[in-house]
Amino acid sequence: MVNATQDTGSAASLFASLNAGSGSTAKTSTATDTQNRFLKLLVTQMKNQDPLNPMDNAQVTSQMAQLSTVMGIDKLNVTLQALSDSMLPNQSLQAASMIGRGVLVPGNGVEIVNGAGFGGVDLAQSVEQVNITIHDQTGASVRNIQLGAQPAGLVNWQWDGRSDAGVNAMEGSYTFSVNAVQAGAKVDTTALQYGVVNSVMQGKQGVTLSIGQTDGIGLSQVRQIF
Repeated sequence: MVNATQDTGSAASLFASLNAGSGSTAKTSTATDTQNRFLKLLVTQMKNQDPLNPMDNAQVTSQMAQLSTVMGIDKLNVTLQALSDSMLPNQSLQAASMIGRGVLVPGNGVEIVNGAGFGGVDLAQSVEQVNITIHDQTGASVRNIQLGAQPAGLVNWQWDGRSDAGVNAMEGSYTFSVNAVQAGAKVDTTALQYGVVNSVMQGKQGVTLSIGQTDGIGLSQVRQIF
């Protein structure tokens, strides 16, 4: 008589036996494969049980119930994956409508184009004062823009392309920093840079955008569309 299979009474031990040595292959097994393997192992277990110490009916029922639960989760995962796969093409089509339009995404770059630059800032709370400082490529301050008191949320700002001395700055790339204050304390902010969407890509990371000279920007990073 073979009595070793009595130790597989728990569903955890049974599924461990099913998945032993399968590695990544177990992750791709279908619900039908899992059910067939379970039933085959269960029949083998019952055929080799000790007649003097047979399996408890409640034990078998419990194993079947837990198998049903696992299979249900497996089918739910398949359904969710199919739903996710069907959403990607729709996201790509929606994102394609953004090509050629300006957007704000996290970043601290600002470009002077046709004598003007644009940017934004996301404020964690309302503030008494917001100050934008434009820096050239050497890090030197070029222009300070005071926005005054602002409510919480997204705030847009515009630079006329002039320095603090009133001289027209050269067209090109600059950076900016944000200083927001409330009751003498600095407030958390998120700098937002302006750019034009050049193209839309769909890959393993989902739908991403090419904005200005930057690629791989997630669709969820877009804070505002113009």
